Amino acid sequence: MDIQGRTEIEYLVKVFYDKVKADQFIGGFFNNEHKIDWDLLLKSMTDFWDNAVFYSGNYDGNPMQSHLQIHQHMHMSKAHFDQWNNLFETTIDELFEGENTERLKNSAKSISNVIQDKLFK
Repeated sequence: MDIQGRTEIEYLVKVFYDKVKADQFIGGFFNNEHKIDWDLLLKSMTDFWDNAVFYSGNYDGNPMQSHLQIHQHMHMSKAHFDQWNNLFETTIDELFEGENTERLKNSAKSISNVIQDKLFK
């Protein structure tokens, strides 16, 4: 089944971040002393990916600024991004397939590359 809309993206985001929280390598970025409002994060990430795939216009955050702030507090490396990308793509492939699914995976790779280029220049 392909990603048809926000409902599928919301499910993907929840499943993915459950895996992230349990991941030994990147989980620390989400399970640190800063109290993450998980409801807010999951909604924001759902809005982000919904906009990336369906151009919904319902995301108004700044992912670059968010990553810069995290990077200043807890140094991120290319290996962290590689793990995030691998976990995200694996989760997507476990749940969905189709044109929108491929668009989401391609968007994730592109966005990750842009963020890394700016962080590690």
